[in-house]
Amino acid sequence: MGPLDFHVFLQPVPTGETTYLGWLLQGLRTTVLLSACAWAVALVLGSLLGVFRTVPSRALRAIAGAYVEVFRNVPLLVQLFIWYFVVPEIVPGGERFKQIDPWLQQFLASMFCLGLFTAARVCEQVRAGIESLARGQRNAALALGLTLPQTYRHVLLPMAGRIIVPPLTSETLNVFKNSAVCSTIGLLELTAQGRQLVDYTARAYESFLAVTVLYLLLNAAVLLIMRKVEARTRVPGYLGSGR
Repeated sequence: MGPLDFHVFLQPVPTGETTYLGWLLQGLRTTVLLSACAWAVALVLGSLLGVFRTVPSRALRAIAGAYVEVFRNVPLLVQLFIWYFVVPEIVPGGERFKQIDPWLQQFLASMFCLGLFTAARVCEQVRAGIESLARGQRNAALALGLTLPQTYRHVLLPMAGRIIVPPLTSETLNVFKNSAVCSTIGLLELTAQGRQLVDYTARAYESFLAVTVLYLLLNAAVLLIMRKVEARTRVPGYLGSGR
């Protein structure tokens, strides 16, 4: 191993449109965009499924439970390959999907894969948050004349959402870290750009050291934001309650 040479990042890429550092920053932007979109999918779907896990309807509980078991027990990489290689072949309109821009194909497959995979984990966090609340809250809301959907919307979810911010922080970080798997289908996110940089410069230490630092900075920024959200949403004096 020779001395580290970080000047390689300032060298222009073979096509000349940017530098190797520009490649890494492009990958970082893709990682942020992909993770944010996947997290939006996961939060919306996971919250809905978490509600389904706690409603009186056995059918809805069974649907949500089956979803969680499938998406938590199939490896993420296998799910990614299914979304990218299998789904377009078996769903109506799959041919049109294969005709769009390759980057968009990779991005959409990655977004739905990450979003649906993480939704199963968010579902369990939401379920745990709702079930940690005292039964009296639900009963009091129903006694006041609220319907069950109104009870969830105005009473249970706002309170449960505050309680589960810390575990949701971990899930948010996991989305950003799991996005590295998407390089396996050709999406040029941060990890893929780092590998491409190695292919062109043979500077593996510098490349992946830079990738590591960018991931650390990205996750530190996410953690800082979520800590501020946690501080603003914390319920003073709330210790949880039994049934």
